[in-house]
Amino acid sequence: MIFARVAVPVPARAGALFTYAVPERMTVDPGCLVVVPFASRILPAVVVEITPEVPAHPIKDLLGLVGGAPAISTERVRLAQWIASYYRASLFDALSLFLPSGWQRAVVEDSGGDASAASWVFRWPVPPVFEDSLVVPTPESASRRASARVGVSAWSRAVALLEERGAMRVSDLAAEIGCTLAAVRGMVTRGMLMEAKDLTPQHSFRRGNGETQLPPIILNPAQQSVFSEVDDALQRRSPEVFLLHGVTGSGKTQVYLRLIESLVRGGRRAIVLVSEIAQTPEALERYQKRFPGKVAVLHSVMPDAHRCRLWREIYQGRFDVVIGPRSALFAPVPDLGLIVLDEEHEPAYKQEESPRYHARDVAIQLGRRVGAPVVLGSATPDVVSYHLAERGVYRLRVLPDRYSGPTARGHSSGKLPVVDVVDLREELKAGNTGIFSRSLRAGLESVLGAGEQAILFLNRRGSATCVLCRDCGHVLKCRRCEVPLVYHKELGELVCHQCNRQAPPPPKCPRCKKSRIGFFGVGTQRVEEEVRKQFPGVRVLRWDHDAVGRRDAHLQIHRQFESHQADVLVGTQMVAKALDFPGVTLVGVVLADVTLHLPDFRAAERTFQLLAQVAGRAGRGEAEGRVVIQTYSPAHYSVLAAARHDYLAFYGMELAFRRYHGYPPFRRLARLLFTGSGEARARYEAIQMRKRLQARVDELGIGDVDLLGPAPAFHSRIRGRYRWQIVLAGEGLARLLEGMDLPLGWAVDVDPMSLI
Repeated sequence: MIFARVAVPVPARAGALFTYAVPERMTVDPGCLVVVPFASRILPAVVVEITPEVPAHPIKDLLGLVGGAPAISTERVRLAQWIASYYRASLFDALSLFLPSGWQRAVVEDSGGDASAASWVFRWPVPPVFEDSLVVPTPESASRRASARVGVSAWSRAVALLEERGAMRVSDLAAEIGCTLAAVRGMVTRGMLMEAKDLTPQHSFRRGNGETQLPPIILNPAQQSVFSEVDDALQRRSPEVFLLHGVTGSGKTQVYLRLIESLVRGGRRAIVLVSEIAQTPEALERYQKRFPGKVAVLHSVMPDAHRCRLWREIYQGRFDVVIGPRSALFAPVPDLGLIVLDEEHEPAYKQEESPRYHARDVAIQLGRRVGAPVVLGSATPDVVSYHLAERGVYRLRVLPDRYSGPTARGHSSGKLPVVDVVDLREELKAGNTGIFSRSLRAGLESVLGAGEQAILFLNRRGSATCVLCRDCGHVLKCRRCEVPLVYHKELGELVCHQCNRQAPPPPKCPRCKKSRIGFFGVGTQRVEEEVRKQFPGVRVLRWDHDAVGRRDAHLQIHRQFESHQADVLVGTQMVAKALDFPGVTLVGVVLADVTLHLPDFRAAERTFQLLAQVAGRAGRGEAEGRVVIQTYSPAHYSVLAAARHDYLAFYGMELAFRRYHGYPPFRRLARLLFTGSGEARARYEAIQMRKRLQARVDELGIGDVDLLGPAPAFHSRIRGRYRWQIVLAGEGLARLLEGMDLPLGWAVDVDPMSLI
């Protein structure tokens, strides 16, 4: 008899396994999904190990096997064990990263809850049957759509998408435009769309009534040098890590595409990660043009059923390229030969819930296990990544100049934009109390007069970011979160950006009962209003969290601005990265100080990255670009370096700051956070944990770990629950946390991206 050691969804120490006997007529391997009896319940489980070793205590049999083949490859099972160990997480949670959403529920429902049904073979959880037909626009679609309002109906959105990408499956199209399968089939029945019998040919791209052969990708000497080195690693299946530091507009994506072309010719596949869903439409378009019908996009906004079907098709090898945010890294791509992380510096690659992994580090571990090189691309690399490259842990390759010449979107001048830093203190002295400095207003007048486009960036939502009483100074805060409420004029409500609680502005101050309530600060909605007020008739779009409630909102905003249906795009960090609009000649940073003075060791780095990235959106076409940065801290090194497009100057200053204070990359960090109901209890639990940690440090003789705190978290109360934290710093973190069970209410974040 053999035995299976499995991971089960119950609270347990990181890496804990439970042993079950394998019935004689059942064949299981590591990575198989099974159903097990656990106490009085039936639970899904993942097989991690097979062993002939007889347990010393009585054990139960496995109840059933889900499907025949392992759902998770051996390499990925081992990777999940690394994730659980390194990030101090449940092994079952780590394994679940590699499976489609909803699989646990489907398995248990399929079992019928019958614990006596020993050794049944349960079906793999699948969504309802999808229609696999391919559809394309009818010949009359273009003229019919021209007479309709673009983007208003599901049909017009469907035609726009099909004109961009070519033939699509009914299920894919329905998911992308946010409607039902029946609605798409109805379009076919009514002659609004038509079925296509075959996929578009490889390397062709359908637009309108015909197909256009894509020209080969021509790389300049710097790009060719990078391509040659990474391609050599591809051919040798060497899991090397390349840090590609290329200025904005240097053509990093062209290098990625050429590498994937080389990879696909050899019969292997790639994963391309983008930091946020907002970037996915443009990224998908570029790759879909080059690999039509062979690109899958995965992200959390998709319905579970659609994600599950895509997971199965990826598992079966239908796609050559998988694109998406961090969760796409766990797609079951067979013959994986390359992993690309675009904008590798982005904090969005860090998972905020357990397992609190960083996609960059997991990608490197996955590459080592499957023999795939990893390319980390950025115009503003993470300071820790660049330090590792300097030490030779990563291979540093540089694209120092913007790409110059013809592109898929027109012609690029190859010049970085000119940057003007405006001291807002001087504007106030000159009597200008408005949102826009004289320089930025003049720039907007020039751009709009020339028929060009502008982007205005502000990393704050809303109309007013602070609501207070002019008499007693009381600031209106969320009663559940203890954070200031933000006024949203379009809603007529005060909104908490932590818990989304909404309330109308009070007629009187809750403290002094006087009626002089004032609205202060600026958010993206206020910027949008001011543009419309100062430039009547201007077409303005806003791209922030409040504007993207619909599933396809990112795509619609992107297409509207790209097709010049708007003159000015106002947004938060969504507009700061990976967007390529050749018509944009002006970028205005309304206030650069939003992130600069936060109590976090990465505040300067985050500010530099945002400023440099958003500045890079200007001048990507033939016309030269200009950037206006408005700030109250014009002498800060992060602002000055961003204005000069000088990453190395910023890196040198920031590294000196980190070395002096003992921050990464010079010491590792871990954050222990307690969340509970009651301020006194939260404080007590934090003090007790500090004592326990200190006792453990003394017992183990760990001399290179400092305990910082306990102290209230920056947001000390969220959704009515109080938060206290302890920060651990040093190289002995793994030894300190190994085998340590955290009480209920505690969470650990290893290598946190932020301490606030």
